[in-house]
Amino acid sequence: MQRVLCDCYGNPSSVHGEGSAARAQLTRAREEVASLLGVAPGEVIFTAGATESNNAVLRCVADTRGAAPRHLVTSSVEHPSVEMPLQELERRGWRVTRVPVDAEGGLEAEAVAAAVDADTALVSILWANNETGVVQPIQAIAEAVRARGVPLHVDATQAVGKIPVDLRAVAADYLSLSAHKFGGAKGAGCLVVRGSAPFEPLLCGGGQERGRRGGTENLPGIVGLGVACALSQAELPERAARYALLRDRLWEGILAKIPEVRRNGAAQRSLPNTLNVEFRAAAGEVLLQALDLDGIAVSSGAACASGSITPSRVLLAMGRSPDQARASLRFSVGEGVDESQIDRVLALLPDRVAQARQADGA
Repeated sequence: MQRVLCDCYGNPSSVHGEGSAARAQLTRAREEVASLLGVAPGEVIFTAGATESNNAVLRCVADTRGAAPRHLVTSSVEHPSVEMPLQELERRGWRVTRVPVDAEGGLEAEAVAAAVDADTALVSILWANNETGVVQPIQAIAEAVRARGVPLHVDATQAVGKIPVDLRAVAADYLSLSAHKFGGAKGAGCLVVRGSAPFEPLLCGGGQERGRRGGTENLPGIVGLGVACALSQAELPERAARYALLRDRLWEGILAKIPEVRRNGAAQRSLPNTLNVEFRAAAGEVLLQALDLDGIAVSSGAACASGSITPSRVLLAMGRSPDQARASLRFSVGEGVDESQIDRVLALLPDRVAQARQADGA
């Protein structure tokens, strides 16, 4: 990315030599993304990230699949960049069915398929959950949805770079991702639109991306996305195994050192880098802040608003109570994390949990 910023500052749409050099970088990145995902380069549309990509698909379907509001199927644990556009469509008269997950955060393909009716315009499902790391049976869901003749959109933001994501095996019509979730830069991502799947641009002007996404391309970010995809393709098995070892070392240490804990999400079908833990009767926001002061970055999976903590919508959908959701934290491992850092967390965490439990009882 630094090389592109310094040495390749032409506009990819320009016909002069500088533009041609920039266009070659854009083409190479598109090929790297397509190779990782098992799609044709022409099916890759570069965007500012998965939020834009998700919005583009939902708004496109709403605008092109008939003038009258229709029906959409999704899950009860989608990312806000899907859930909030769906709420907007509901206000415009669309029906939205949110298929519930079980207590472990999992969906059943049959339940998704059963929610589809004759008026369904799109099914949109998150491949792997951003809070719990639970991986959905996306291949079975895709087959069931395809059998009913309905397009499928998959938000694969959390999955890419951690588990295999290959659209030669998964019959999805649309796929969204963000570069920063697997080593690329913030502000870059893509939307895959397969074959003849309908699509109208969210952003118009300039004719970039074959007229499907207007605006001068973020070439350094796109090149970074391409490199991240190439590295993922080369390193994925070893990377996933390393992440899983670190995650399991953390979970086993928590079980050994801290009483009354529970893992949120099915361990047998989870991303290798994500661990969501409930520390029963602990004030989650206090624990998060204490760990932050220790230089340990974790997430509550909740939003702060007006000084109060809103419990995670995902955990509530899994049947957790508001208090249980507030007592839960997400730990993520990735590049640069090693055993010594896991052990440091385990050395500090028991005391911090005890303090958070005292704060909750106070």
